[in-house]
Amino acid sequence: MKRKLHIVSLGCTKNLVDTEVMLGRLKEYEMTDMAEDADVIIVNTCGFIDAAKEESLQTVLGLHEARKEDSLLVMAGCLSERYKEELQKELPEVDIFTGVGDYDKIDELINSKQSRFTPHVFLSDNQERIITGSVSHAYIKLAEGCNQTCSFCAIPGFKGKLHSRTLSSVVKEVKRLVSQGFYDFSFISQDSSSYLRDLGINDGLVELIDEIEKIEGVKSARILYLYPSTTSMALIEKIASSKIFQNYFDMPIQHIDPDVLKRMKRGVGSEKIKELLDAMKRVENSFVRTSVIVGFPGESEEEFQRVCDYVESFGFDRVNIFEYSDEEGTDAYELKPKIDPETIRERAEKLGEIVEKSSEASLKKMVGKRVEAVVEGPSEEHEYLLSARPLAWAPEIDGEVLINESEVEGLEFSKCYTVEITELAGTQLIGKVVDGR
Repeated sequence: MKRKLHIVSLGCTKNLVDTEVMLGRLKEYEMTDMAEDADVIIVNTCGFIDAAKEESLQTVLGLHEARKEDSLLVMAGCLSERYKEELQKELPEVDIFTGVGDYDKIDELINSKQSRFTPHVFLSDNQERIITGSVSHAYIKLAEGCNQTCSFCAIPGFKGKLHSRTLSSVVKEVKRLVSQGFYDFSFISQDSSSYLRDLGINDGLVELIDEIEKIEGVKSARILYLYPSTTSMALIEKIASSKIFQNYFDMPIQHIDPDVLKRMKRGVGSEKIKELLDAMKRVENSFVRTSVIVGFPGESEEEFQRVCDYVESFGFDRVNIFEYSDEEGTDAYELKPKIDPETIRERAEKLGEIVEKSSEASLKKMVGKRVEAVVEGPSEEHEYLLSARPLAWAPEIDGEVLINESEVEGLEFSKCYTVEITELAGTQLIGKVVDGR
């Protein structure tokens, strides 16, 4: 009888890729959704901000309560790496601890029942992965670590400096996944626009686009997590002219007030950020996503209002709002004055109202248009409707189009079709399939 595995991946899509590598190393296990039936339970944790840390700890402890006798509970990932000494002392519930360097050795750790923290960050070099959640889309990790020095971010402290995969390694992985039927790819890292800079190439993403466009079978791609100081006009132009890469621009700005940006140590001023975003917005059929932190230490009402005004006037397609989290080991941890939690929540709510209107305006612009979309299957929210994702959107974060009608018989899930957007119902787009792609 096969041993059973229950695995939970928390945090970002970069964590998901690492989880998929672990699944590739544990193919002999039978997957189970029931933790109480599992012989091995793995939690790939997130240690970025307080809310993520709390979720990781509660998940580990909850799974410990549910597990059966003689099972193994493994705590892996960023939180485990960041607080390895403390957690090994304070969490006797966990049998095996490992960090961010041994995802491809997880089978060895389980077999030996030993904890291990390799003093480097794991970077995939074509290890076999079991892709989860899709048979058409896959994430491709370009690099690990980060050379930026943002005062609020703890990631470089436990993931180190930028370490890029070679271009040939990335190309080889994409080709292998295409041979397995995948045709849509999202390229990710902590700072994707710095890709290959550690190898002496300043605009590595331009070279990446050139190489990916040569691969027969790649129908669609996008790049996530651009950084303002390393995003070039040449890259924007390259994306705009690509027949494969979507006009998708995901550049977290975090703020727009020049003084706050300096305190955040973003390495670029507000005028440069605006110049880049304006260039992105001018691209035909562009989709612009960003992230903003509210309540950064010392943020005045005037500074907060500037970011509200800018977000409202620019008209982003999507915006993530993060409430500032005071992380030990970061430069911002020492900054004062701190903004009280109630004020931070109020500011997040105020900005959230602006973002809702901006997102609604973005959705309204799609009504009446025809888009290429992947019909992914029945909608989780509406059992009698199908869920489709426009190729111009990133999976999981940008939403879905609900399909209530089709002029094409025998729709196949995970395939592309032409979808006509017929209406916006509240915040939900409705569409019908009008043609095969």
